[in-house]
Amino acid sequence: MTVHDPVEVLSDRLQLLPVHSAQVVHRGMVWNVVRETVDLGAAGEVTREFVEHPGAVSVAALDEQDRIVLIQQYRHPVRSLEWEIPAGLLDVPGEPPWECAARELHEEADLVADTWHVLADYYSSPGGLNEAMRIFLARGLTEVPHHEQHARHSEELGMPVRRVPLEQARDAVLRGALHNATAVIAVLATHAAREQAWSTLRPLDAPWPEHPAYR
Repeated sequence: MTVHDPVEVLSDRLQLLPVHSAQVVHRGMVWNVVRETVDLGAAGEVTREFVEHPGAVSVAALDEQDRIVLIQQYRHPVRSLEWEIPAGLLDVPGEPPWECAARELHEEADLVADTWHVLADYYSSPGGLNEAMRIFLARGLTEVPHHEQHARHSEELGMPVRRVPLEQARDAVLRGALHNATAVIAVLATHAAREQAWSTLRPLDAPWPEHPAYR
C-alpha cells in the first residue's frame, strides 16, 4: 500500500489546456462574458461561456478584542442587505493586492492596520466565473481620523460598520444567517487560524498563481 502525503493529495493544480478560439460575446460595465473552445485531449473540444473578472481582495479585520469587522451592503442581484467584509476589485493597474486590500479597509471601514497576512485564497464560482479572490487578515487596527475618512456614495452611502465577536460571527455562519461567500470563508478561516495560534498564515506577498496576473 502506498501512503500519500495528505497535503499533496489535497491540493488543486493549475492546468492550462490549449484554447483554440476565444471571443468576447458581451462587454459589460465592469466585466465581460467570453466564449472559449478548449481542448480536453481525449475528451475532445468543449465550448464554454464565462464571466471574465479582474479578481478581487477582501479583508478580515480583527481587533484586539477578537472582534471581526463587518459591513452591510445592499446587493441587488440577490435583493439582500448582506453582512460582508471590506473588499474591492483589483482594477488599479500595478497596485499590489495587499495595497488594494489596505485601501478598501480604509475606504469601507475607516480603518488602517499594522499587521497583514494572507488568510485564504479561493475561486468565487469556477463553473462560470474566473474571479480569483484573496482574503487578507489585518490586525493592529487604528481608526482613520474623521477628516481623512473616505466619502462613501451609491450602495456604500450610510453603510453600517459593526465589530462582531468572532465566535458570534462563526455561530451566525453555522446557523445559516450569513450568506456572503467571502464573509463565510473569512469568519471560518479566521476562527480556524486562531485555533492553530496563527501558524497557518502566509506573508502578505505570498505567491498567488491562481490569479492570471500573478502567474
